[in-house]
Amino acid sequence: MKDLAQPWPRVIILMDMNCFFAAVEQQDNPFWHNRPVAVTNGKQGTTIITSSYEARAYGIKTGMRLKEARQLCPELIQAPSRPYRYAEISTNIMAALQSITPDLEVYSVDEAFLDATHCQSLLGSPLDIAKQVKQVVSNVSGLTCSVGVSGDKTTAKYAAKLHKPDGLTLIEPWKAEQTLAPQAVTEISGINKGIANFLKDYGVITCGDMKKIPISIPAKRFGNVGRRIWLMAQGKDPESVQVNVKPPKTIGHGKVMPPQTNELTTILTYFQHMSEKVAARLRKHQYKASHFYIGLKIQQGWLQTKTRLSSDTDDGHILFAICRQFTMQHWQGQGVWQVQVTALDPHTEQQADLFIDSNKTQQRSKLNTTVDNINQRYGEFTIAPLRLIDRSSMPNVIAPAWKPFGHRKTI
Repeated sequence: MKDLAQPWPRVIILMDMNCFFAAVEQQDNPFWHNRPVAVTNGKQGTTIITSSYEARAYGIKTGMRLKEARQLCPELIQAPSRPYRYAEISTNIMAALQSITPDLEVYSVDEAFLDATHCQSLLGSPLDIAKQVKQVVSNVSGLTCSVGVSGDKTTAKYAAKLHKPDGLTLIEPWKAEQTLAPQAVTEISGINKGIANFLKDYGVITCGDMKKIPISIPAKRFGNVGRRIWLMAQGKDPESVQVNVKPPKTIGHGKVMPPQTNELTTILTYFQHMSEKVAARLRKHQYKASHFYIGLKIQQGWLQTKTRLSSDTDDGHILFAICRQFTMQHWQGQGVWQVQVTALDPHTEQQADLFIDSNKTQQRSKLNTTVDNINQRYGEFTIAPLRLIDRSSMPNVIAPAWKPFGHRKTI
């Protein structure tokens, strides 16, 4: 029998905001309190990004078309997404949580891991600290969150989803394996259907089944990820809270379009929008890239290519030229649903290429710097290519993995 008064050897807390975007909209619009609200990508958005619990009670889900949702709930309130508002509140919440512990990992726009192991003598028991997390979030935002507490990240994340909304669930580390054992492996964050199907071939359906196979089986198939999965299912996730933001492996932007868009001008406008956003992010964090992914999503799948330039760039004009060339060569008039532009190898600037026109490059660099300074002061795309001035129906969307620290502080 464990002495509950003794400090835990490891205390991991997962803070998860409740229906974050929809909750912000309800808070900022008091008449929407306790009413079904669905957040969409702008006024003309046709797909639901997230919804309030009142809307979810009607069966409304993320990714559902607005038309279908209104059939389920005729009184559904459409709230155009306001990503900068969500980013502002998220930033405030994450900064406030550092008053509890500096060992903070901003996991996404509405989730954070806290390692409170070293706070127990100062702040009290794991339960006391979890209550403080909820209070801090409430004080700084006026919103509620659900909190999970355990001795590892995986179990804490599982605990956080058990009693939503506004829940607090504590799973003692010595009870983690027993608690997870009867749960399907797909209940564990990070185990998708593909991994689950692989494990099923070895008789692993529940977390408790994982002990029936040696760690070498998932390790041979998935490497270090497989080793971690084997431990995760037993409440022994070894991964620590990641305080430092790692350099980006890619920097990209995509945009969902009205279904079956087949106007060349519209498609190119979307491509130029994404090209300028990727380039602006590269410049903001002193990165350049030479390897880019360009994609158009049609009904049959993706028309896509990976292009490697002869020299590094952070210029949206060059990226858009690639996109235009790709479109002219590969698009044959099909209906388009989405565009994507991604820098695949962002890195700090290397020595300049002696064989390129340095004067022209310097002129473009000075122009881009001036444009960036103006847009940072007066708002994104205050100055922009003419094609993008009338892009009002193309608002930004905040990515689920958005983080308010480091290079990921962008929309």
